[in-house]
Order: sequence, then C-alpha cells, then structure tokens
Amino acid sequence: MEGTEKKILFSAVQPSGAVTIGNYIGAIRNFVGLQEDYNCFYAVADLHAITVKQEAAVLRKNTLSLMALFIACGIDPAKSILFVQSHVPAHCELTWVLNTITYPGELSRMTQFKDKSAKHAENVNMGLMDYPVLMASDILLYQTALVPVGADQKQHLELSRDLAMRFNNRYGQTFEVPEPYILKGNGARIMSLADPSRKMSKSDENPNAFITMTDDRDTIIRKCKRAVTDSGNEVRCSEDKPGVSNLIAIYNAFTGNTNEQTEREFEGKGYGDFKLAVGEAVADALAPIQSEQARLLKDKAYLDSVMKEGAGKAFRAARRTLSKVYRKVGFYSGE
Repeated sequence: MEGTEKKILFSAVQPSGAVTIGNYIGAIRNFVGLQEDYNCFYAVADLHAITVKQEAAVLRKNTLSLMALFIACGIDPAKSILFVQSHVPAHCELTWVLNTITYPGELSRMTQFKDKSAKHAENVNMGLMDYPVLMASDILLYQTALVPVGADQKQHLELSRDLAMRFNNRYGQTFEVPEPYILKGNGARIMSLADPSRKMSKSDENPNAFITMTDDRDTIIRKCKRAVTDSGNEVRCSEDKPGVSNLIAIYNAFTGNTNEQTEREFEGKGYGDFKLAVGEAVADALAPIQSEQARLLKDKAYLDSVMKEGAGKAFRAARRTLSKVYRKVGFYSGE
C-alpha cells in the first residue's frame, strides 16, 4: 500500500457493544469497496469506548469480536491497515498537543457531548468532552484526505478540519485538511424499528428497536415482524409512511432492489408478508458473515497477528506525523 498515489481514508468503529445492521449498512459494508480505491486505515476505537463505563473483560471481548467482524465482512488486512486504536500511542500524544489549540466553548457546544452528558449524567467526564479532539487526532495522524461520515459525525469532522487549519496557520503546513466522504447506496441511514423518526442504535432501551450482526435467524424475523408500520397495508416508500419506508430501505440494502422494484414485488400483499420477507432477507445475508466471524474468533492467534501487523503499520505512519508536529511546536529531540 505504501508508496502508491491513492488518497488516504480513515474510519473507526467503537467496540462498545453489539454492532447493528445500521452500522453495517451505513459504514462497515462500504469499507470493503473503499479499500480498492484508497489507502484505508480502519481502527477499533477502544480509547473512545471508555468515555462511557465499560467492563474490562467485556471491552476486550468486544474488541476481538469487532476485529473479526471487520474481516468477516470482507475487509482484507492485505489491502487495508486494520488496528486497535490503543495499540498506537500517538493517538493520545497528538490529542494533548491539539488540546492546546482547542477552545472549551468548541467542545461544550458539541451535540454528541450534550446528548451523552444527559444520558450518562452520573459519569460526565473530561474524556466525554475531549472525545472530538481524540477523533481529530485519529484522523490527522494519518494525513487523511477522506473520512466516511454520517449526519451525526459531521460536527466532529468540522472540528478536525478547523484544528488542522488552525495548527497549519500557527506552525506551518503540517496536516492534510480532511474532506467528508459521503457514503452512497441503499440504506445509508437505517432507522429504529420501534420509532422510525430516530436512527437505529445499539444503545436503545428497547431491544426490538434494532437488529445486531449476531442476532440469530429467529430473532431477526421476530424483530422485523414487530417493527412499527403505518396506517393502511400498502408497501410504498413515502414520507407519510416512515415505518414501511424504513423496512423498504432495509430490504433494499440486503437485496439490491430499488424502491420501485420492492413496491412492485409486494403489490397487493400486506405488511405481514413484507415483514417476513424483510426478516428472511436480513437473516440470509448475515448468515455467512456470522459463520465466518465465529470461525475467526476460534483462531485468536490469527486475529492477534492481524492486530499486531496493523498496529505496526499504523504506528510508523502516525509517528511520521507526530515527529513533524513535535518539531513544529518546539519539543527538543536531541537529534
């Protein structure tokens, strides 16, 4: 990968619990295609995960599980750099430097900080506030040109861009200023099965509101059958049918259908038939991924080798940027 003219792309996923089909459709599945056209760095963001209380054993298990899922979904360690965030100390080191050019008001205004502070009122910590600066470090360390983003991360990417330009203006050209990469395709934004006005989330208190990548076939079909629909019984994608429209988006994402094709397929059929078909389509698509993830998790030595090799590559790339930053700010190296 090194030495090519491909642009650098960075993305990370937290190992803070089950991965939903929304995460898969909106992000992870797209990572596979992107690795053909870009130099991709994909991280398991365990440093970000501890801004909310975690059980140590569970976090370790989730980290390994997410790495296996990345590979099971088709991310190739030979084409992309796959690593665990905490295995590359430069992420924390650059965060400290960037903190010195970040203003408290910028962080307190972050929507995600406000939301998480309200949700975890008993644990409003500085890590939760500093989360966007660590995210900026994740991105800027690798001279990232493109960052796949959803609507909920645009604000954080804007801060990353601001900090890159602020540092460059103060110390001279150092960082690539990253651009958003808007993911395209069916189902880029999957909503809650219980409340289609909200994004599908693994932190939803209602377990029937989301489908995880590890749910078995019966669970997937049951959740789809219980999904909120709308008045009438016509399978049609429209603003006045948010529940059905969400199910259509899910069905299309796993079948490759367009809205028109799905509407024709279920013309004259009721919601019951449609919900069953959605559940079966999801379960059929996830089955081979689940099987491969389970196989990989039995081969811990292989996963460890992938993480070690990925961390080594990420470390070398990150160190080049961090060394440049340290020189620019005036740290003495003795060289």
